[in-house]
Amino acid sequence: MKFDIREIRSKAEKDYEKAWLESGELIEKEGRFFVLQNKSRPHPLPELIAEVRRVFLDLGFTEVVLPILVDKREVQAQYGPEAAIILDRIFFLAGLERQDIGISRKKLLEIKKIVPDFDDHKKLQEIFRRYKKGEIDADEMVGVMVQELGVKEEQATAILSLFPEFKELRPVPMDLTLRSHTTAAWFGALRELQHREPLPLQLFSIGPKFRREQRLDESHLYESWTASMVIMAERMTLEDGAEVTRQIFSKLGFDEVKLVRKKTTSKYYAPQTESEVFVRHPKTGEYLEVGDAGFYSPVSLSYYDIAYPVFNLGIGLERVLMIRTGETDIRALVFPYLYRAVKFSDEELAAAIRLQRGPSTEAGRRIAEAIVRTAREHADEPSPCEFKAFEGEVAGRRVIVKVVEPESNTKLIGPAGFNEVYVYDGNVIGVPPKGWEKDEFLNTVRSRGRATGITYMDGFAALAAHEIELAAQRGERTVKVRVRAAKSLGDVNLELDEAAQRYITSNNRRIDVRGPVFTTVVAEFTS
Repeated sequence: MKFDIREIRSKAEKDYEKAWLESGELIEKEGRFFVLQNKSRPHPLPELIAEVRRVFLDLGFTEVVLPILVDKREVQAQYGPEAAIILDRIFFLAGLERQDIGISRKKLLEIKKIVPDFDDHKKLQEIFRRYKKGEIDADEMVGVMVQELGVKEEQATAILSLFPEFKELRPVPMDLTLRSHTTAAWFGALRELQHREPLPLQLFSIGPKFRREQRLDESHLYESWTASMVIMAERMTLEDGAEVTRQIFSKLGFDEVKLVRKKTTSKYYAPQTESEVFVRHPKTGEYLEVGDAGFYSPVSLSYYDIAYPVFNLGIGLERVLMIRTGETDIRALVFPYLYRAVKFSDEELAAAIRLQRGPSTEAGRRIAEAIVRTAREHADEPSPCEFKAFEGEVAGRRVIVKVVEPESNTKLIGPAGFNEVYVYDGNVIGVPPKGWEKDEFLNTVRSRGRATGITYMDGFAALAAHEIELAAQRGERTVKVRVRAAKSLGDVNLELDEAAQRYITSNNRRIDVRGPVFTTVVAEFTS
C-alpha cells in the first residue's frame, strides 16, 4: 500500500485536524503481512566505537558516561582568558519563555466553533496559567485538556492553534552548552571520582561533541565522535603518556605513532605538554593526525580541587575511520544517505525484481507450477491447440485449467515465453534461453550477468493463478488470462523495487524485456 502524499498534504493544508483524523484510516490495523527480512548492514562508525571501547577495557580502563550538557562556567574555569574565543565555537542551548495567555470573547466564539457546547473557559484559563508556571509539561498539555475539559484530542490541538502565543514563542538563551570537547566534562567527573577510589584513575568515555563550525564541508561537521581517556596518577610523565598512547593505537592496528608538540598550547593543558597525535596510514605510509594529547593544566585543575597530574588523550573516531575506509569526505562517511550517491550491485538489483501479484494458497501455487510445466512441455506445439495443466479444487470449487492458443499458424507459447530476466552492469535484460549466439551483448549478459531465475512464463503463471483464486472466491464460472507482447516488466507481472528503479534511470541504464510472449490460460469451474 502506497500513500497519495500529494492528496494528504493538500488536505492537511486546508484542514489539518480533519486530514489527521482521516489519515488513521490509511493504516491497516489487522492481518499479518510483514515479516522481517535479512537486511543487516552495520554502520562503520558504531562498529569502530565498539572496537575502541573493547580496546580501552582490555587495557584496564574504566568506562564513564560524561554529561553532554555543560555550563559555560566550566569552559571559563578550564580555559581562563582563552574562554571567550572557545565559547564562540560552542552551541548554546535555549528554552521557550511561556507567556501569559488570555481568553477574549472573540476567542471563546472561535472555540465554540470547534466545540459547540464548550462553556468552561475558566478551566481553560486555569490550565493556561498552570502551563505558564511550569506545572504542566509541554508534552502533557493536550492530554490535560482532554482529561479536564472533556474534549477530543483533535479538538484540543485545534483550540491551541487559535492562540498565537503558542506559535510566536521565541528561544531564550541559557548558560548551558553542548560540549565542544570531552575535556569540558572530565574536570567535574575527576573532582568527584578522585575521592571514590584509589589512584591511579584510568578512565575513558566515548561520545559525541558539537562545534559551531563556520562551514560544513568534507572535513567539518557540527557533530563528531571522540574517544577520550584520562589518567590521574601520583606520578606520571609525558613519556609515560606517549607510551600509553602507542599501546592504544597499536591495538587499533597502527604500529607507528608520532606525538608532535604543538607550538601553541590550549589553556586547559599545561604549557609545552600538548601534542598532536599522528599515525601512519597502513597503505599509503603517510602520517595523518587522529588525536590530541597532553597534561591538564594545574591551574585549571586547581579550580576543581584536583591536586594530581592528569594525562588526557582524545581520538577523533571519524578520522580513524576515514583512514581505514579510504573515504575522503566525512559527510559521506557519517551520513552516506545524504552525501553519497546510491549504488546497487547487479546482485542487489536482481534481488529487487519480484512478482507483482501471485497465488496466496497452496492450490494456487500448484496451479502456477502446473502452467509453467505444461507450457514448457508443449511450447512448440502448432496452433490452434490446448493442453490441460491442472484439475483440482480451489477455495472449495472444482476447476480445470488449460494453456491454450486459439489462433492458427503459430505455437502454443510465443518466442519470448521463457526469456529469463538478467541484470548486467546495472541493466535489466530479458534473455532468450537459446539462440542469438551472434548477438555479442546477449552472450555477454548470459555469461557475465546475474540471473534472477525468473522467466516471463513464471510471472504470467503467477498472475493467472492469482486471478483463478479470485474467481473462485467470487463465484465466477470462467477465467481467461492472456499476455501478448511484453514491453515492460509489468506486462509479465514483474516489478522492480522503487529505489532500484530510480537508480537505473538516474544512471542512464535500461530495462529491456521486450519480446512476443502470446500465451493464454483459461480456467473453467465445474462446481
